[in-house]
Amino acid sequence: MSLDVIATGLLFPEGPIACADGSILLVEIERRSVTRVRPGGGTEIVAQLGGGPNGAALGPDGALYIANNGGFLFQKVSGFNRTRPGVPEGYSGGWIERLDLVTGAHQILYDRCGDHLLVGPNDIVFDAHGGFYFTDFGKMYPRHRMNGGLYYGMADGSRVVEVAYPMITPNGVGLSPDGSQVYVAESETGRLWAFDLEAPGVIRRHGFPSPNGGRLVCGLPGYQRFDSMAVEANGNICVATLMAACISVISPAGEVVRQVPTGDPVTTNICFGGQDLTTAYITLAGTGQLVTMPWPEAGLRLNYG
Repeated sequence: MSLDVIATGLLFPEGPIACADGSILLVEIERRSVTRVRPGGGTEIVAQLGGGPNGAALGPDGALYIANNGGFLFQKVSGFNRTRPGVPEGYSGGWIERLDLVTGAHQILYDRCGDHLLVGPNDIVFDAHGGFYFTDFGKMYPRHRMNGGLYYGMADGSRVVEVAYPMITPNGVGLSPDGSQVYVAESETGRLWAFDLEAPGVIRRHGFPSPNGGRLVCGLPGYQRFDSMAVEANGNICVATLMAACISVISPAGEVVRQVPTGDPVTTNICFGGQDLTTAYITLAGTGQLVTMPWPEAGLRLNYG
């Protein structure tokens, strides 16, 4: 399967969403923007935001909901753009925000859960009940790390709860086709977790040795790190895999079905589009590109995508 480049010059792209008009909405973390990529490759800034917009999802009201990490530091290593430990000047935490795609108005929905400030929200997915799961990656500093977790929030800003904590750099989040499980990929451990749901935002906790109440689905050998994800209609989980420069396709049973090369060690995310959802759109943050390719299996249709 060959990759076709749609857009270049993007500043650490993430969070792609395939829209009905053929365009792709995505975030550029380093540019701090929501950007639309047209089918011909042209780009336009939809909104300029603060912090570091990291993940995005369309909600039941047609607005865009954004997991904002509060800001990253960046560096070039071997010709590829990467993040580096630490926080930019002015960092005070992360948040979840809502962007009205018609008016451009945006507002912060959550910057804390109870007494705890959000540190670095990373990825977000809506369930069929109108709420959303999101990961808080935590923060990496030169000499220490702040833990992350999994959360559930209501789209109207009325309630947010902690679902699982602690986790080690939780990144991508997705739901199984029947909505009974939420998947979370940890970056630094290269582990994929499943959380069995009893109700929206409520998991059936697994005991020791689980450190967070989840089930370990898969852990990759060697120095392979997970980023964000999408789910196929058949239930397989497609996880952007850092360092290995690929998309890892993993079955719910934990089998690595295949790894699809991308050529970029900072492959950050994937989404599905096209009439039959068999076109993959992949963000390559190391080279600042949005690429596309035919996909052998149909993607799972998002609840409000």
